[in-house]
Amino acid sequence: MENGVHNRKRIGLMGGTFDPIHLGHLILGEKSYEQLGLDQVVFMPAGNPPHKPHREGQATDAQRVEMVRLAIEDNPHFSLSLMEMNEDGFTYTYRTLEKLRAEYPFTEWYFIIGSDSLFDFDKWKEPARISAACTIVAAVRNQTSQEMLRQKLRMLDEKYPGDFLSLDTTNIDVSSHELRDWVRKGLSLRYYVPDPVMKYIHDIQIYAAV
Repeated sequence: MENGVHNRKRIGLMGGTFDPIHLGHLILGEKSYEQLGLDQVVFMPAGNPPHKPHREGQATDAQRVEMVRLAIEDNPHFSLSLMEMNEDGFTYTYRTLEKLRAEYPFTEWYFIIGSDSLFDFDKWKEPARISAACTIVAAVRNQTSQEMLRQKLRMLDEKYPGDFLSLDTTNIDVSSHELRDWVRKGLSLRYYVPDPVMKYIHDIQIYAAV
């Protein structure tokens, strides 16, 4: 039998700008770990995502990384990867996944996204290469119903290689964009971001109105 088959790891990947990371991200990571029997969930902040240019008034790369580190430090099966932060130019998901597949051939990769990202999947760079390199795991987010999600998953499953799974998790209807707005308006982030992240944002005055 092929060496390493018995030791295959199941790793979840949570990509995103995490500007800031919030409890919705963390719940999604934890429920993926639990429901898919993962060994680890890796949070991978995007360095220069092509779909989110012009990031004025937002956190720096170093600040986003520190917020992720603070948010996950008390969870032994969460870890931080700076793989995409060190890329030159735009970071593309398919490149990241193919690189990971080449470096860790005995690992099964699960790319965890919200349903808003799933509905934009056709617009991503090289979607077929993404789905061929991992299992796509999607969770209901915002106003998307479970039935709409299932229909989209079936459609993508027929169109692209690989597997598309849905996650059974509570919908935390909050976005990083909304949280940045709250800070500028002087509103509280309590219970929406972990306390150490909230303190960091306050202490450094990230997102404060100029």
